[in-house]
Amino acid sequence: MKIIDLYIIKKYLGTFGFMLGLLTIIILVIDVQAKAPRIESNGFTVTEFLIDFYPYWIVNLIITFMSILVFISVIFFTSKIANNTEIVAIISSGASFHRFARPYFITSGIIAVAALLINHFILPLANIKKNELEPYTYSAKNREEFTGNAEVATQLSKTEYIFIKSYNKKEKRGSGFFYQKFDKDRKLIYQLNAADFYWEKDKKQFLMNNYLEKTFLKNDTEKLAQGNSMTKNFGQTPEELFPDVLLGQNKTTPELIKFINREKEKGNANLNNYLNELYQRTSMPFSVIILTVLGLALASQKKRGGLGMNLAIGIALAFVFVFSFEVLKVVSANKTLSPLVAMWLPNLIFGPLALYLYFKRANQ
Repeated sequence: MKIIDLYIIKKYLGTFGFMLGLLTIIILVIDVQAKAPRIESNGFTVTEFLIDFYPYWIVNLIITFMSILVFISVIFFTSKIANNTEIVAIISSGASFHRFARPYFITSGIIAVAALLINHFILPLANIKKNELEPYTYSAKNREEFTGNAEVATQLSKTEYIFIKSYNKKEKRGSGFFYQKFDKDRKLIYQLNAADFYWEKDKKQFLMNNYLEKTFLKNDTEKLAQGNSMTKNFGQTPEELFPDVLLGQNKTTPELIKFINREKEKGNANLNNYLNELYQRTSMPFSVIILTVLGLALASQKKRGGLGMNLAIGIALAFVFVFSFEVLKVVSANKTLSPLVAMWLPNLIFGPLALYLYFKRANQ
């Protein structure tokens, strides 16, 4: 690796690190000030959140904005060296544009690999901590969705169903429990009602209070059993039995794939949110390389307007790129577009554009 490679890698990582730190500090200060009243109204202190919530929240923030930061960083430092005629000097010395671009590919590849590892294995662990407290930064109406009581209807398998009149996710207890099991001919063979229930974490089972069991026999008779309490094991934790939209964020990729496959076996057709999470973990790191190539192609030639014009173009394109992911998530969640296509579509559009502009610049 030659001096010019180390010079560009240093510029790339230095600019990226500076912008990452600056953005983190700015957003952190704004977010803390905005959420402090809600945090304190829920019985917490801002200091507690700075220790137990924001370190994990920052990991999520970095991954979310990594593509934007990479793109703006490349635009920024490449425009500066282009305006200083350093690129002209390097190419005039006999190096091709492809040779000049090599350290860009090396650095973006390193960042992309790091982002892949973080997305698939580290970010889910951070999300577990983040998502435990994040509902307490919401408004009362939105917080109720995650911490309050709600009706639940879930399918355990192709022949088993659970309905709950009121369930509290935080306390893992509820009332109005109703379970049904059918045979392969869709005939009801077992039914369980319970006035209330809760999850025994140590024993990994549910405790049903004031229950009534009905077993439907082949001769069209019923066998009844009732009592004050009984235990029931459905083979899954409450989080997996009654999943919310945050569950996918909390699982490493092997765990998420296993969960999705199990839900498919159960007959659950509402999996697009989890599939979006799975596919985005790979597509977003690849966007680091695509946006690096695009930023290099746009900023490596001295233009009228200089750095300001390049930054304006870069910031606009970067936000269009990242915003498109959020829009496509909604489209995919509504089953208008498959999750795989939705999460890779920005790369499929910006990738060819980046290559076209790169080779156009290389042939000038």
